[in-house]
Amino acid sequence: MAQNLSKIRNIGIMAHIDAGKTTLTERILFYTKRIHKIGEVDEGSATMDYMPQEQERGITITSAATTFQWKGYDIHLIDTPGHVDFTIEVERSLRVLDGVVAVICGVGGVEPQTETVWHQAERYKVPRIAFVNKLDRLGSDFERAIQMMRERLGARPVPVQIPIKRFEDLLGVIDLIRMKAIVWDEETSGAEYEYIDIPEEYREEAEKARSFMLEAAAEMDEELLEHYLENEELDEKQIISGLRTGTIENKIVPVLCGSALKNCGVQPVIDAAIDFLPSPLEVPPITGLNPLTGEEELREPKVKAPLCALAFKVIMDQGRKATYLRVYSGELRADQEVLNSTLGIRERVARLFLMHANKREKITSAPVGYIALAVGLKDTRTGDTITDPSAPLVLEAVDLLKPVISIAIEPMTRSDQEKLLASLEKLAAEDPTFQHSESQDTGQLLISGMGELHLEIILDRLKREYNVAVHTGKPQVVYKETILGSGRATVLFDREIHDVRHFGEVTLSVESAARGEGNVFQVAPALKDTVSQEIIGSVEQGTQEAMWGGVLTGNQVDDVKVTLEAMGENLFAMTPLGLKVAASKACRDACEKASPVVLEPYMKIEVVVPEEFVGEVIADLNSRRGHLEEVTPRGKTSVLEAIAPLAMMFGYSTALRSLTQGRGIFTMQYSHYDTK
Repeated sequence: MAQNLSKIRNIGIMAHIDAGKTTLTERILFYTKRIHKIGEVDEGSATMDYMPQEQERGITITSAATTFQWKGYDIHLIDTPGHVDFTIEVERSLRVLDGVVAVICGVGGVEPQTETVWHQAERYKVPRIAFVNKLDRLGSDFERAIQMMRERLGARPVPVQIPIKRFEDLLGVIDLIRMKAIVWDEETSGAEYEYIDIPEEYREEAEKARSFMLEAAAEMDEELLEHYLENEELDEKQIISGLRTGTIENKIVPVLCGSALKNCGVQPVIDAAIDFLPSPLEVPPITGLNPLTGEEELREPKVKAPLCALAFKVIMDQGRKATYLRVYSGELRADQEVLNSTLGIRERVARLFLMHANKREKITSAPVGYIALAVGLKDTRTGDTITDPSAPLVLEAVDLLKPVISIAIEPMTRSDQEKLLASLEKLAAEDPTFQHSESQDTGQLLISGMGELHLEIILDRLKREYNVAVHTGKPQVVYKETILGSGRATVLFDREIHDVRHFGEVTLSVESAARGEGNVFQVAPALKDTVSQEIIGSVEQGTQEAMWGGVLTGNQVDDVKVTLEAMGENLFAMTPLGLKVAASKACRDACEKASPVVLEPYMKIEVVVPEEFVGEVIADLNSRRGHLEEVTPRGKTSVLEAIAPLAMMFGYSTALRSLTQGRGIFTMQYSHYDTK
């Protein structure tokens, strides 16, 4: 493997679901001789889709890493999922990648999840090239895909190829840098290809597209621009240099084209990743906080620098924990003691591997620029920083997304109870967007995730990998009660229980407290000096028990102010139990007179939608008894902030996708209880 950092590329493949990411990756691996037979997604034989759930559904669920060589370069590649439920896989991959190949469907163009992953890449300032795929399909349109990149992504696409199509058949592509046509040999499954002269009928279109590309390349460098204005021409090396500068600075996006399934246009994508995407030397030095001084420090991408690596993914392999790391500086060695700077604990790397999907290749060290799998880091989590113990640094953690949907589960057998909790812990260690908790109100075990498919996969993995079968159901909304007015009641309790007389007489008043204040118990000033603390304690305990079940639905009562107004004359005859029962009954009677109402949980919701769907989404939120608080424009999208009752938000994830053609995303968290 190359030690020259300029010969390393860390790239990812990202796109909307079914745009052809895994199919493209499969061809890349075949042409670089990493595999010897092309597997197909539809047949469940694709190398990078190794999970049974991926093979059965024909979709990518977890990001998979591989390493291969091409023309003297080492390329670390991560194939990411396209489904919105598995956005965290894209998020944590983008955090450690230096460049990205965005695959765009030639028929569908820029689709919803393409927008999501594109904006994720923008947030991390990751340079991108694009591959317009499926140009062999009926209804495919290269020009429309380019236009959608401008309109929906706000990008500046610069085609470096255009397709050669006759009717719906894709015959090859025209390389605008070298001004040659490229055609692929079907008999070798596209492994062999040749450069030929551009067909005459495409000459004018190619000249026009090349002129546009030359202008874009020249604009990226003052010397190139001056040369171009004087000569109106640039050579191959100058064009690549200009386009490379523009790509790394995120000013332009070079666009290639073809059909991965028909083995057309794949090798130039690998060449473009080398030509246009940065090496570890060309990305800004990583910055972090020194936990000892609290000051920001830089780490240069050098082997001689102190070790600094980011744990960006945790997996459970045959019950054992393993951690994916991106090395930013120094060198990580097998059997090395390292510091988890985030947690402040020392750990030992037992073994190191380069990954090829789910297959491992053992290595003794991972130098700067590498993405490797470490075994032995017992306590390290997603987002933790691993450093040399003598030079601690804490990098910015991976942005974690909060779950938006929950269901209740219970084991089918009592013997599965402990095994279930242990299995959920392991799944949560792998996936930061998956959470499990026990509802304090209902005692239900809830699992939470990013969508219905996400939880479906979790349940399937519980059954297959951990042999735990569960019953599922929806969690119940936990309602509460309160009062809107005030009330007063006097209760006398006098009863003999087991030959003991229990007596108590109290007068209580209740009134509404501020929302969120909780229940308050107080004693009228006239009684404070005449009644013992023991008696007051019994009365308070009785009122607390009354609050456990309200008068309307039997749910907990909240935000009520209770005042002990008066006591019966015979204080010495009163017993603790008599007082407690009398106070409980008086409290309930007073609440009945004080306009009792039901409270329900309200959620704070943030919805991000393209501008054209804002009206429909607002109307839908209104129909769910939602209250819109703010609408903020953000580029070509709008952010809606609203408050809505939890009971009306079940199934919202599916409804939002339907309303926005899958392009809307939302987050939801508890806000407060309020009246229905």
